[in-house]
Amino acid sequence: MASGWGGGRGRPGRPPRRADAASPWPFVGMAGMAAVFFLYAASGPVTPWWGQALLLAFWALLLLVAAAWWSLHPTWVPWVPVVGFVVLFATVVAGAAWWGWAD
Repeated sequence: MASGWGGGRGRPGRPPRRADAASPWPFVGMAGMAAVFFLYAASGPVTPWWGQALLLAFWALLLLVAAAWWSLHPTWVPWVPVVGFVVLFATVVAGAAWWGWAD
C-alpha cells in the first residue's frame, strides 16, 4: 500500500482535490475586470464624452458576461478582461489616429 493521502492516488502527501472545490479562475478574472475598469475610467481625457460612455457600457456588458460565466465556464472568465483590454486599446488608438480624439 502506498503512503500518502488517497491510498496512493495523486501526489504523495497531498489530499485529493474535492469534486466541489471552487476554481480560482473566476476570482482571477474578476480581479482583472477591476483592473481593466480603472483603465476604462481613466481613458476619459483622451476620449469624447460619448466615447467614454460607450466604453463604460461595454465594460458593464463584459462584467455581466464574466458573472454569467462564473459557474458555467470558470476557466473562460480570465479571458474577459483580456478582451476588454484589447478592445479598449484598439478603440483609443483608432480614435486618436482616425477621429482626432487626442487633439
